[in-house]
Amino acid sequence: MEQEEKGGRCEVVVGDIADDKKVDEIFEKYRPQSVVNFAAESHVDRSIDEPAPFLHTNVAGTFTLLEVTRKYLSGRKGKESEEFRFIHLSTDEVHGSLEPKDPPFCETSTFAPNSPYAASKAAADHLCRAYYRTYRVPTIVLRPSNNFGPYQFPEKLIPLAILRAIAGKKIPIYGDGKQVRDWLYVEDTARAVEAARNNGCVGEAYQIGADAEKDNRAVLTAICDLLDQLRPRSNQKPYRDLIETVMDRPGHDRRYATNATKFKNQTHWSAEVSFDVGMEKTVRWYLDNPKWCDSVQAKGYEGQRLGLASK
Repeated sequence: MEQEEKGGRCEVVVGDIADDKKVDEIFEKYRPQSVVNFAAESHVDRSIDEPAPFLHTNVAGTFTLLEVTRKYLSGRKGKESEEFRFIHLSTDEVHGSLEPKDPPFCETSTFAPNSPYAASKAAADHLCRAYYRTYRVPTIVLRPSNNFGPYQFPEKLIPLAILRAIAGKKIPIYGDGKQVRDWLYVEDTARAVEAARNNGCVGEAYQIGADAEKDNRAVLTAICDLLDQLRPRSNQKPYRDLIETVMDRPGHDRRYATNATKFKNQTHWSAEVSFDVGMEKTVRWYLDNPKWCDSVQAKGYEGQRLGLASK
């Protein structure tokens, strides 16, 4: 991001995406060719403790972006309007939870959100569909599975585990740790956004996944085993010893799995980074970038689980 800013290709504007005046000013100043809505409150634990910010950002914020886009496009004709795209990043969590033998989620799976976070994202999906059907705002909704990779804020499972492990702290795991997720490396997600912009069909929603189902305990043991190789503990004990079972959270979805066939067929995208390769790259990145981790802690985050466990 810093390199892009220095090169004049990127400018960071600090503001609230639910502030229609600010968003409208940005549209008029920069005349965007696309909107890619990554902005979201995304941590399920915090949504259980305090849902209001999730509804504000994920629902009201998405509405504001759509409404400003609608008005913006009403004054544009021809190529400028025809090539515009509004790409919304959603989540597979809008569909709820799967049983072990259930087929993966697809685009026609029922909406059944089980947390305030998932419900807020489901509402945003419906708004995107409605704005396409009613106003022909050229929306494309992407529902990626669980992302991981560099720069992820350490309230999330993988960076939380890495940073707590190298600090010699206990690594918490909910319940039996058998909650299954399809893990998608962040660079593959970035390529999916580009593929959707170039080849996706407006008005459509797409599942995005890597066919990499792992339960949480397997994820944590993979991290610990990598750390044993890359940065052995001074006491020579395995990092797995730090894994500690804690009380499960309310409404914890048991399994997510994603069928990305539709997106693959229409855009020729597929995940390129395997779970094992992505995990090693991720662990190495956090080990090699202590200054970034320190900067996060300097802003008041000290490696605790935010939400239920912080009480």
